[in-house]
Amino acid sequence: MMAVQDKNKAVVLLSGGLDSATVLAIAAQQYDCIALSFDYHQRHAAELDAARALARRHACEHRIIRLDAGVLAGSALTDADIEVPEHGGDGIPVTYVPARNTVFLAHALAVAEVAQASDIFIGVNAVDYSGYPDCRPAFIEAFQRMANLATRAAVEGQLIRLHTPLIELSKADIIRLGVGLGVDYAQTVSCYQADAEGRACGVCDSCRFRQAGFKQAGVADPTRYRTS
Repeated sequence: MMAVQDKNKAVVLLSGGLDSATVLAIAAQQYDCIALSFDYHQRHAAELDAARALARRHACEHRIIRLDAGVLAGSALTDADIEVPEHGGDGIPVTYVPARNTVFLAHALAVAEVAQASDIFIGVNAVDYSGYPDCRPAFIEAFQRMANLATRAAVEGQLIRLHTPLIELSKADIIRLGVGLGVDYAQTVSCYQADAEGRACGVCDSCRFRQAGFKQAGVADPTRYRTS
């Protein structure tokens, strides 16, 4: 096995939620990781505290990129005047953040090229999710092609590889995988409207997917809820 100092570098998008925590644990087995988080004026900003804790746990470099208010506006996650729905519905929900993964991956691509990292990890999932268009395999494939057209590194032969190890897994499968890797899910924040202490509402889409995942995985749910 390579010594830590000899590992190749990878950029990992780390929101502080269940999925991204699992992806960081996967990537950290083989790579020297740069964890990348975003302050985009999300109402569930407690996830950034979770991301810091997760990055410390893996002893990896952690960068928080702060976007101007309004850059990712028009969503229930960034606009206090739009209520977070407490029941699922048809179509793309109001919790969709316009172009969020496109923006995040563009930053990750730049960081990767500067750091001479050929690998980018993102925790998108197309099974137990809210139907966001930027979580679909077709989007990932398109971004992969674009990344290798748009960067000097790729043109000169250092291709960028976009890793989505969770994209075809159920939430229960993700949890089982993470438990096997030693992920402490008590450190994670998934709730769309978590309070300042990171306590979850228990009723939003993200909370419901998370609750069902722990139940189906047969793993005790360590989430802290506001009602508990």
